[in-house]
This record gives sequence, structure tokens and C-alpha cells, in this order.
Amino acid sequence: MGIFDFIKGKSKYDNWAIALDIGTEFVKALIFEVKEGEALIKGVGRQRQKLSDMQSGAVTDIAGVIKNCEKALEKSASQARVLPYQVIIGIAGELVKGLSTTIAYTRPNSKQKIALEELKEIIRKVQRKSFEQARKIMAWETGHNEIDVRLVNAAIVNVKIDGYRVTNPLGFQGKEVEVTVFNAFAPIVHLGALQSVADELELDLLSVTAEPYAVARSLGEEEAVDFSAIFIDVGGGTTDIAVVRNGGVEGTKMFALGGRAFTKRIGAGLDLDFRIAEQVKLDYSAKKLPVKRFNQVKDLIEQDLQVWFSGVELTLEEFGSTDLLPSRIFLCGGGSQLPDIKNFLDKVQWSNSLPFAKNPSVKFIKPQDVARVKDETKSLHQPQDVTPVALVNLAIDLTGKESATKSMTNRIISSLNK
Repeated sequence: MGIFDFIKGKSKYDNWAIALDIGTEFVKALIFEVKEGEALIKGVGRQRQKLSDMQSGAVTDIAGVIKNCEKALEKSASQARVLPYQVIIGIAGELVKGLSTTIAYTRPNSKQKIALEELKEIIRKVQRKSFEQARKIMAWETGHNEIDVRLVNAAIVNVKIDGYRVTNPLGFQGKEVEVTVFNAFAPIVHLGALQSVADELELDLLSVTAEPYAVARSLGEEEAVDFSAIFIDVGGGTTDIAVVRNGGVEGTKMFALGGRAFTKRIGAGLDLDFRIAEQVKLDYSAKKLPVKRFNQVKDLIEQDLQVWFSGVELTLEEFGSTDLLPSRIFLCGGGSQLPDIKNFLDKVQWSNSLPFAKNPSVKFIKPQDVARVKDETKSLHQPQDVTPVALVNLAIDLTGKESATKSMTNRIISSLNK
């Protein structure tokens, strides 16, 4: 990569960075420049992963993934003619947990205005409570009580003072303060693998972020206090679900069933090698198969479709335990291109099993829907491109700034509406 116009640490490229989406099927690398609060994508690179490199969204062969990242970066840098030194990496997998935690705090002096240090202390209490919740959930799911987890994303979802909702509590007076913070946690073994990838690529790691969190934050509407929606990202190895309520990410969950499961079903049913079965699936989605083969594939997919939807139902049941679910569903991810998925979701009578006030509308997010990002390469059009573009959106406020090195508490404070 030395042929590109790049010198590590050179100030000319402080506002340039890389978004690295290390997916089960592909590594996607986007090189972008940040100008006046907007990201301009200058280079795009993709590299297919081997079956042994990733499993259910998690890295299983670090050396193999590094080679794929290098190839994707070479393609992206060839187009951009620059190889930046900063990178944001997305993390996925069943054990990446996102949850909202609320803490109520009674202030000793209601007439005193809320100051920065007092708000920081409240947030620290929320973080401690949330961390213990995450550890308990992972211990129950894995059977390992000592699993080590780390915080990867955090944002204030809701603040109320004496029952009155505010966007920024600083300077307000009041007795009862209720703060809800969204936190995403991941096992240190997964984070360590991604840190190793960044180290081997000699890149400065701006952030590791939970991919469903990035997708849920990608639409400009998310900033509106009345925006609510469900995001379903169907990847190669996992399906990631995020729920946004009243402008804040309430939680994220993932389950290990994605596009690769449908490919395996086609391969087993038609006695085909995985790669050939993958091409058959793509041809089926594009309606390029003969009628007889098309119907065979359709029948095979239907066998797994109900299983996949059961995973969606189970996940949404947890989010709908206390309130009605949002009536909008946004789809993205390479697996979502299977036409049967949207067709199935359009026909489901959701309210029979889940707390919807009415049947939700289902539509695709497109890369151009992502706020504050412009694709100057004109090559990002598909649902599978949404996640890396969403990572670019999330990196805009980190690239080339000291805020990238702040503590998580300070990042949460700085994200409040000023």
C-alpha cells in the first residue's frame, strides 16, 4: 500500500478515515473525507471471506481476516488514491448486547442547577448498573459466569426532571432526575480480535461500534424526538435488530441466522457446493433461474424462512414487553435482498403475536438514505452497503478530533443537544 499518497500522522489527512465492515461474507472498506460535518466517500473496496474466517458475525481466523481486509483496503485506496490512518470498525455477533438502563436520582438540593460533574456522576451510576445487567445476560446465555465484557457504544436516550422531558439537563433545577442511557457491550475476546486486526494493518482505531447501533443512528430522522422504528439488518451470518423509540436507541439484539443459512439449505437440497449454491441464490433473487429450478429454490427457502422469522419474533417480544412496538420496519443487509424475506414480512399478521397497534410498514433503507454521507464513487446502491455507510456516518464526529480519545462518559455528555 506504500504506493499511495499516505504518510502516517500527516496532518493533511487528519480528516480522512476508513470504515471497515468485517462481515461474515464480505469485508467492506470505505475511505472517506470529512468536510464541514459531512462525509465524502472517495473509495470502496470489497473482499469475500472464506467460510473459516468468520462464524455468526465473529472473527474465527484473525490471519485470514487480516488478509481480506488488506485486499479490500487496497481496492479502496486505489480508487481514493489515499490510505488514511484512522479506522472505525463494526462489530456484530450474538454476544454483542445493546440495552437501555434507567436510574432515578433524588437531588439533595432541588433549587440548585444541575452542573456537569453532577450529571457525570448520575451517568456513572447508570453505566455500573448497565454493565452488571450485560454480564448477567451473557453469563446466562453462555453458561460462563466470568465472561469479560467491554462497553462499545453509549448514548443518552431520555432525561426527565420531575416528570418533564428535557434534551439536555444541564442548567435545570428540580428534585427527581431520571436518566436512561443506551449501552452496547461486547465480549473482550471479540474486541481483542478486532484490535489485533487494526494493529496488524497499522491503523489507529477510532472506535469499535455495534453495527445495529450504527444502522439505527444512520437516518436523519433519528434525531427527531418522535421518531420510532425497527431496523432489521440481515447479514451473512447474523440478523441484527435495533429498536428506536422517541428518537433514542432503546436496544439491539442479534441472532445467528442470516443469508448463509439459506445458502446452506439450497446447497443441501440440490446437492451443490456452497459457492455454487450462493450463486444459485443470487440468480434466484434476480429471477434468472429457469422456472423448474426457481420453484425448487423457492420451496427450499420457505423451509428456513419460518425459522428465521421465529428469531425475529422472539427478539421483538422482549422489546414489546412494556410498550407497543413501532409501526415502521426498515430492512437492510445483503441477506435482505432475498425477495421472500420482504414478501413474508409484508404478509405477516404481526398483531396476532406481537404488540403492534397496526400492521407495520416494511421498506428498505438505501445507502443514500444515510444522513450526512455523500457517495462520490457512485457505486453504493445495495442494501448490503447500508451498514458500512452507517459506520461512516457514526465516524464523522470522531474523525481527526480529540473527542475520539475521550472517556465514554465524556462522549455521552458531548452528544447531548447543546
